[in-house]
Amino acid sequence: MWLDRFSNQSTSNGSLPPPQTRSLSPAPRRQSHLAPVPPPRPGYNPRSSSLSLNSKTNSSSTSLTATSRVPNGSALKRELTPPPDVGDPLDILQSIIGSTTRQHETPFSSDDEPLGGKPQALTAYVDFGGLSLQDFAGNKKQLREPNLTLRYQESKQSVEEYEKDTERFEELHRSITACDNVLKSVEVSLASFQKDLGLVSTEIETLQSRSTAMNTRLENRKIVEKLLGPALEEISISPTTVRVVSEGPVDENWIDALFDLEKRLDIINSKIVSPSTIRAITDIKPLLDNLSNTAVERIRDFLVAQIKALRSPTINAQLIQQQTLARYKDLYRFLAKQRPQLGEEIGQAYINTMRWYYLNHFTRYRQALDKISIHQVDRHDSIGGDQFSQRGNKATGSKQAPYNAVNIGRRMDVLKTSNQSAISSYLAEDDKSSHFIETPFRNFSVALIDNVSFEYSFLTEFFSANTFNQMSRRFSEIFEPTFALGQTLTKDLIENTFDCLGILLCVRLNQRSAFELQRRKVPVAENYINATNILLWPRFQVVMDFHCESVRHLAANISGRSAASKLTFTGTASDVSKQSTAPHYLTQRFGQFLHSILAISYEAGDDEPVSSSLGRLRGEYEAFLVKASKGAGSEGAKRERFLANNYALVSTIIADTEGKLAADQKRYFEGLQASQR
Repeated sequence: MWLDRFSNQSTSNGSLPPPQTRSLSPAPRRQSHLAPVPPPRPGYNPRSSSLSLNSKTNSSSTSLTATSRVPNGSALKRELTPPPDVGDPLDILQSIIGSTTRQHETPFSSDDEPLGGKPQALTAYVDFGGLSLQDFAGNKKQLREPNLTLRYQESKQSVEEYEKDTERFEELHRSITACDNVLKSVEVSLASFQKDLGLVSTEIETLQSRSTAMNTRLENRKIVEKLLGPALEEISISPTTVRVVSEGPVDENWIDALFDLEKRLDIINSKIVSPSTIRAITDIKPLLDNLSNTAVERIRDFLVAQIKALRSPTINAQLIQQQTLARYKDLYRFLAKQRPQLGEEIGQAYINTMRWYYLNHFTRYRQALDKISIHQVDRHDSIGGDQFSQRGNKATGSKQAPYNAVNIGRRMDVLKTSNQSAISSYLAEDDKSSHFIETPFRNFSVALIDNVSFEYSFLTEFFSANTFNQMSRRFSEIFEPTFALGQTLTKDLIENTFDCLGILLCVRLNQRSAFELQRRKVPVAENYINATNILLWPRFQVVMDFHCESVRHLAANISGRSAASKLTFTGTASDVSKQSTAPHYLTQRFGQFLHSILAISYEAGDDEPVSSSLGRLRGEYEAFLVKASKGAGSEGAKRERFLANNYALVSTIIADTEGKLAADQKRYFEGLQASQR
């Protein structure tokens, strides 16, 4: 370092180095953070300078502390003692100019002026104080030596301090060098980063241009897709749909795929007939036709398998209809639309199967109903028949409790019951009790109406594409033999019976069936209801006429001699004068029969044959009473009392009946009773 060189030179040579003048650095001075900076020494004017500690390896600059700087000016020259081998300048000057002196010598105004500085004023006269130039110079030398020695000692102390701080300065130098190395690496990294950043910027610009181009293409594709998308969607079909229709099981997903296929077929068929046919449509139509043929084959096999299952003797047809056929009704609709002839053949196969199914099951059901024991009501059970005959069950020949054929009793329960189900064939076969004809008629009718309603509902749902006439034709083909079986059962029940109440109950049950069909909106069984009415009403008229004939025959057999014995319930002639006004036993039977007819017809009107038949029967009964009253004696009051008692009994018996027809009959007999008072 230059401080070391300065110290060595001053000690070895004993001469002071020439002063160094340095220009001010244009760069701003940086404050060192490695050592504390003491305040500058008073009386010195420090300036910033850049010291090169190592001219070869150090490229950095730093600022020394204020104590280590050399102040500006030539004060250092005055402080340092010149070496001993150098003569004093004044002595040299005196040796040159000789001993010439001047009278006046102007001394320096201040010892602090720099040696090489310009004096403030030059004077022509220098006062040597009476001394020669040599003496004068020596005197000045003695005056300066104490001051110069002091200055030299202070400078020497400063150099020693610099030497003591050498290690600290070297450490500072190493730190600065390390910082320079770090800064160089940072500079390299920043330069590399700047280069990479430029590359990234270029790539970003490239990506931005590509993104702009892609956005433009995307917008163009969206426009094209908006125009072509619907058209392509209409005629294209997904591979999933093709795979499901061709290989998938027949279930809900298969039906959805079938809907998709049908939709595409309808669109292509509608577009292919237009004059401007698209080539894509002509290309895809054969493929869709092949897929449609595959779907038709699978539907055909599925429906045939289900129809075959209906022919099983132990199968419940309603389960297959509800859970399979009705659930997959769209399969038949697609089949009938794509292959009408094949659809008609499948429909006819179903009709033939169900025709056999219902006929077979209802034939077995009728055979079970035929095993029910029926009361045989014959001619002896008429109103004018023998009142003392005990009627049993003639069908089986076994002894049964007696029954009254003219009294309704609990037979009205068949109309009032809330149970709308029919007896099963197993229970019918095991039933050992006796019933009237309305029991098997009701069970067969209920079973038939239930099956008719269900089958009609299924037909309208499964063959929904058919018109009402086509539906009615299909229904008639299915149930025609079953309806014939029901009419045969009705005919067998009423053909030989004289059970007028049973026939009328069958009429009311048939009307209930008609009302139930109307409520269920099943119009296809109307012909069966009408045919059954045609069988019931004429037979009812025949039996009513027979009752009228029995009363007429009983009146014709009354004579004057035997009239007294015919008046009482007991039929005995004892004490005729006391019992001649009592009601006739025929009145009791007529009242019960009339009550039964009115109870069954509580909802009937005047337009039915019941009203006219009751009118004829009532006329025959009145004629009988008038003729029988003659046996009460020749007194008119007795005869009137006899008639009044019989009319009163009839009125009492029918008092609890309801309906329009019952009201007319009660009003009529009350009038007859009043007329006899």
